[in-house]
Amino acid sequence: MSLSFSGQVALVTGGAAGIGRATALAFANEGLKVVVSDVDVAGGEGTAELIRAAGGHATFVRCDVTRDAEVKALMAATVAAYGRLDYAFNNAGIEIEKGKLAEGTEAEFDALMGVNVKGVWLCMKHQIPLLLAQGGGAIVNTASVAGLGAAPKMSIYSASKHAVIGLTKSAAVEYAKKKIRVNAVCPAVIDTDMFRRAHEADPKKAEYAAAMHPVGRIGKVEEIATAVLYLCCDGAAFTTGHALAVDGGATAI
Repeated sequence: MSLSFSGQVALVTGGAAGIGRATALAFANEGLKVVVSDVDVAGGEGTAELIRAAGGHATFVRCDVTRDAEVKALMAATVAAYGRLDYAFNNAGIEIEKGKLAEGTEAEFDALMGVNVKGVWLCMKHQIPLLLAQGGGAIVNTASVAGLGAAPKMSIYSASKHAVIGLTKSAAVEYAKKKIRVNAVCPAVIDTDMFRRAHEADPKKAEYAAAMHPVGRIGKVEEIATAVLYLCCDGAAFTTGHALAVDGGATAI
């Protein structure tokens, strides 16, 4: 499938590694200018440098998405660098739970809700006025298959991703007639640095993760990037308010 984009500037939060880095590179491969953002300066600069080394245009802006002033500054930096914003992938997120619901701590709850929910809300809050000013655009938020159902021993994380889907659907309806499309991508287990660290600590986790997907393997970051680009491209002009599971069939069981 040949993707088509009317705009020229994409913003990726959580772009220092994993899904964020893969998506930033994919946007650049389509000829878009990319703003990479993360709290990990070395990783984020590394992503931007990979794009520039391949002949693309990219800039890195450090941003803590839980802080309104920093998110507002990120949008201002995007416009200062490239003059506009057309596509946003709100991917910054964390996953820190280690036990059942009653074993969770207030600190875990606040951290997960702060980054995963408040961060997405703040990003959309400051992205939407930019998209309105130029007549439209597309936003994709990172949710999870944990936001489509239950996630034992990840109850707070699951709640945060259900909330992301709620924000996504509500914003999609509110701004549909303004030509702003808002969707979410819902990955299952993906081969990232975080997963590899868990696999090294407990090899049985890798076996379990592969088995939970009917296709018999975990996902690749490039496969999530492809889904994000589809949701942003002109070919998806009739798709908004959708939570797209990219899960190897996990939610079909």
